[in-house]
Amino acid sequence: MKRKIISIDDNKCNGCGLCVPDCPEGALQIIEGKARLVGDLFCDGLGACINTCPQGAITVEEREAEPYDEVKVMNNVVQHGQAVVKAHLKHLFDHGEQGYLETAVGYLKEKGIPVPLYQEISHDHHTGNTCPGSLMRDMRTKTPVSVKAAAPGPSVSQLRQWPVQLKLLNPQAPYFDDSHILLAADCVPFAYAGFHERFLKDKIVITFCPKLDPYTEEYIEKLSAILTLHAIQSISIVRMEVPCCGGMGVILQKAMGKAGKTMMIRESVISINGEIL
Repeated sequence: MKRKIISIDDNKCNGCGLCVPDCPEGALQIIEGKARLVGDLFCDGLGACINTCPQGAITVEEREAEPYDEVKVMNNVVQHGQAVVKAHLKHLFDHGEQGYLETAVGYLKEKGIPVPLYQEISHDHHTGNTCPGSLMRDMRTKTPVSVKAAAPGPSVSQLRQWPVQLKLLNPQAPYFDDSHILLAADCVPFAYAGFHERFLKDKIVITFCPKLDPYTEEYIEKLSAILTLHAIQSISIVRMEVPCCGGMGVILQKAMGKAGKTMMIRESVISINGEIL
């Protein structure tokens, strides 16, 4: 049958393996240094692995492929424990695949396996989005997350430099000397109310989006140059909980490798509800 299924560009794939854990169905493996689709029947074609690939090697195409089989997928998934089962159910739920989801839940009940809570990411599975990072959420009625009371008067900005976007930054800027660097995903200041006091204070901030910015190689080069040209005291990452935001750490690791630097990285993850996870 002809259906949507992932395709992997061997020329772009570097075998990093970051796509593998984002495929709870077990359709991907690293074989001979490259990511491989090990079975058409395990790939649902929804592309959860696409945004994890830092090389852009994974796409979705329409071609003749063996039909996806949810029961066979569940036979594989349950062997890897409850965390993988939950990831698979959440994946189906987020993409509105109600038929597959009912089959999966029915399989678990039939086998006497507990059904994990998989609905906490979204209350609307009819959006049709293909990435949890772009899933619509209406939070107008959400009770704001409490922030430690500040002194009376207007809040004070903790921003110490401009520009802040990595595309615009000059690696030779003197404010990087002996600095504490904060790598912040673009969405974080909008989600976390106490961003300035909790994360930005006394730091030089660098912002970018690992999913939407088409400058991955340039970003690696620029961060590498900053690390090479300056004595950096510490590096922190603050990112969103969505899978695509994990690319921030990948980009930083590659930059550190290129610069020949090793140091401990502090990473904080913010939920879409504005809480520190």
